[in-house]
Amino acid sequence: MDWTHILAFNLTLLAAMASPGPALLFLVRQAIAGGFRRGFATGAGLGLVAAGWTGAALLGLDIVFRLFPAAFVVMKVAGALYLIRIAWMMWRDARQPVGAGRDSSRTAFRDGMLVNLSNPKSVLFAASVLVVIFPAGLSLADKSLIVFNHFLVEVAVYCGFAALLAAPAARAGYLRAKVGLDRVAALVLGALGLRLLWGR
Repeated sequence: MDWTHILAFNLTLLAAMASPGPALLFLVRQAIAGGFRRGFATGAGLGLVAAGWTGAALLGLDIVFRLFPAAFVVMKVAGALYLIRIAWMMWRDARQPVGAGRDSSRTAFRDGMLVNLSNPKSVLFAASVLVVIFPAGLSLADKSLIVFNHFLVEVAVYCGFAALLAAPAARAGYLRAKVGLDRVAALVLGALGLRLLWGR
């Protein structure tokens, strides 16, 4: 393995992160509603689990899912229901003022982890990308480097998003349109949860 493999992996990772999905949508909402600290904590939770999925793929967890489809189905259903729960809570609380007590950095970190844990397809995606990009016979040190690199890229990207979205202008705009924005976000997250639940 050399730096060109890491570069190709990072470019693929950035392209995947740029596509709209539960993680990015949740991060955007958290950063705008709660400011940089909550956005950064959310991104750290998202990044930790995303890197964990890559580590699981490197260790062969995708094979377990293929051999035991029931395990994959259980994780997928649990994840879909969690996304739908978040969507319901966003819809329900859309008219409530933004509160600081319930949405601490620790809670944001935990919720970020749970959002990315809710999509076991990530390990299958990671496995397919890793096979295409990296040579066979990776050492434990190589695998550790890939996982650590993945975590750093995720955190750097989400930190940038959090800084941009937590700007006073973005927050003021969110507060003016909070009800509509929260309900749109709730609908999109709910749709993603249903897609995960019913998708093959």
